[in-house]
Amino acid sequence: MEPIIVLVVLVGLIVIGFPIFLALGLSGLIGLYMARGSLAFFFAPSSLFGQLNAFELIALPLFILMGNFLGATPVGSSLFTAAVRWLNWLRGSLAISSVGASAMFGAVSGVSLAGVAAVGSIAVPQMLQRGYSRSLAAGAVVSAGALAMLIPPSVPFIIYGAVSSVSVADLFIGGIVPGIVLALALSLFIYLRVRLNPAEAPASKERFTWRQRWASLANIWHAALLVVAVLGSIYSGLATPSEAAGIGAAGAFLIATLVFRSLSWAKFLEILGTTARISGAILLIIGCAKIFGDYLNMVRVPQMLTEALTATGLPAWAILLAVMLLLILLGMIVDAVSLIVVTTPVLLPLVIALGYDPLWFGIVMVLNLEIAVVTPPVGLNLYALRGVCPELSVEEIIKSALPFVAVQFLVLMLFVFVPSLSLWLPGLM
Repeated sequence: MEPIIVLVVLVGLIVIGFPIFLALGLSGLIGLYMARGSLAFFFAPSSLFGQLNAFELIALPLFILMGNFLGATPVGSSLFTAAVRWLNWLRGSLAISSVGASAMFGAVSGVSLAGVAAVGSIAVPQMLQRGYSRSLAAGAVVSAGALAMLIPPSVPFIIYGAVSSVSVADLFIGGIVPGIVLALALSLFIYLRVRLNPAEAPASKERFTWRQRWASLANIWHAALLVVAVLGSIYSGLATPSEAAGIGAAGAFLIATLVFRSLSWAKFLEILGTTARISGAILLIIGCAKIFGDYLNMVRVPQMLTEALTATGLPAWAILLAVMLLLILLGMIVDAVSLIVVTTPVLLPLVIALGYDPLWFGIVMVLNLEIAVVTPPVGLNLYALRGVCPELSVEEIIKSALPFVAVQFLVLMLFVFVPSLSLWLPGLM
């Protein structure tokens, strides 16, 4: 009965408008008090600071800082320009280029909102000016922006690693293949869509020489080098993810100041403030979610859930499919960070009991979250695109995203039912 009361308190606090970190911390504290009395006031602070006292979490603000520094440069537009020049021979090349540019920007930022804003502000107006359908233009950008959650360095992977104790470096490696597959799937969908309905993407009349194509790389080579330096240092074993994040933040600062000269003193202070606010908010959620998670573990909720579901006699794939559908539904109403830190302590024991790898579960969870950020009512990418493209309404952005969500779901199911696809690359390292 007590866990039900705690859950009702949590939902009630969220419904009346409490910040998610306060709702998690307060409901967890109430649960601990009901279970252990006044000792709860010792358990709760210990849980919070114990969770945050992790070296791996240093990577979180540093990767966010790296993304914010690069967001202050024209890297997003340069990536899109380069993609257009190399892919203009394809029908629907502008939409496909937005997928490629978002994937590359994700590799230097790790934050999906930054990718949607950086690429969308350039790509959507160009597509609309050249006769692309509004649905195709909006859908391609808003869905491709989610690639930043999966392609390393990924902020959701850092959070999942901190909560589950799975290696962040292994998660980064494991996210590469699914990220590439999802980008290719979105591009293939766009290509087939415009082949079946050419009116959605008029053929490009522009032609670029090889010299122009190679010249377009001049404004992105430093970003590509930064990606190689950050990820290469992790995969080679020369640096931990946290140390590599420091390399990335320093490199992004140098690119913004020395290469593009786009970082004024006022902008620098603004970026530091934004990074501190975002990082602080995420860390507070992680810490308070640990209080809630420790209560659930204390009263054996994950174990009882595991025992109840395994006792049903259902095959593992059926239970897993139900878990994926539950995460999709929760993702529509809960932000990605909160979903990871709240559900992982509950679902991970079940997944392990079913015989699945916790590394694999982290990868498919983030694939699931890619759907969450483009589905209403809490699909933050939808509102990010609306912010940089006011000519589009929220309603038409939502409608445009639905076909792309179907593609994302199919890719999710591929990696759910064929776990080896996401585990073979980490197995080689």
